[in-house]
Formats: sequence, structure tokens, C-alpha cells
Amino acid sequence: MDPRTLWRRPESRFLIVFLSILGISFTVIALRPVNDAFVVPYTTLIARVSGVILGLMGEDITINGCVLRSPRFAVTIYNGCNGLITSLIFVSGVLAFPARWSAKLIGVAGGLLAIQAINLVRIISLFYIGIFLPKLFNSSHIFIWQSLVILAGVALWIVWAHLFAAPPKREAG
Repeated sequence: MDPRTLWRRPESRFLIVFLSILGISFTVIALRPVNDAFVVPYTTLIARVSGVILGLMGEDITINGCVLRSPRFAVTIYNGCNGLITSLIFVSGVLAFPARWSAKLIGVAGGLLAIQAINLVRIISLFYIGIFLPKLFNSSHIFIWQSLVILAGVALWIVWAHLFAAPPKREAG
């Protein structure tokens, strides 16, 4: 098949652009200077916000970098737990989708906020799972919440594409 024909097909163009943006963004955040200058401080911020929320919920929390510690449980927020991967998947999908730039900006801003809100719920719930159901912590962390956060990112993209990026419906004439 002629590559120009492949590029003319919207679904092929979306997939090529999506995978390109995703590959570039994953490569960039894996670079040590980017990790040190952006990913680690970002993850530390997520830990601080999570710690503040837990404190408001009555927990005696100490925050040290990416570690949340209480007399009852401690958890470390690592790079894969900061919502960044799901955010990159979502943003790549929004940017690759054929839509107005205004719709893309709404999608990126709203999606990133929603993904972080979901991720904060994840972190808080995992903290409490660690306290009350410690035997379920690893499976909840790896299998349940990791999947749910990624599925939420995909669902948010579908909602965005349907509500903001879909072409206007034509009235029957």
C-alpha cells in the first residue's frame, strides 16, 4: 500500500500521530535531566497534595519527598504512581484527534485535572487499604487501581471526543 494512501485515511493518520506523540513524550520523560527537573518535583507535589488531603482527613501525616508516613502506614509515590503516564496517553489522544485547537485545549486542561483528581483518590484509597487491608495493598495497587486510572483516561478521551471534538451534526434537509 502506498504510504500516501495510508496517511489519507483518518484512522491511520490518528494512529500514526498518536503513537508518535506518545513515543516522543515517553522518551522525553525517561531522560535523566527531564526526570530530575520535572518528573521528580511533579511527583513530590502529588505527594504533598495527597499528604495535605490525608491531614485534612485526620491522619497524622509526615511528608518527606515522595513518602507519606503516618504511625499506621507509609507509602512512597513513584513515577508510575503520579498519574503522568495516563496523562501522556490522554494528551497524545487529544492532540492526535482531528479537532479544533480550542477543543483540544479544553480537552487537555479538563482531562489533566480529572486524571489528577482520580489519581489523588487512588493514592488516598491505597493509603487506607494499606492501613485496614494490608494483604490487599499490592493487588489493589497493581491490578485494580493501575487499570482503573488508565481506563479512566481512555474514558475521558472518549467523552471529550464525543462532546467537544465530534463534528457538528447536520440536520436532515
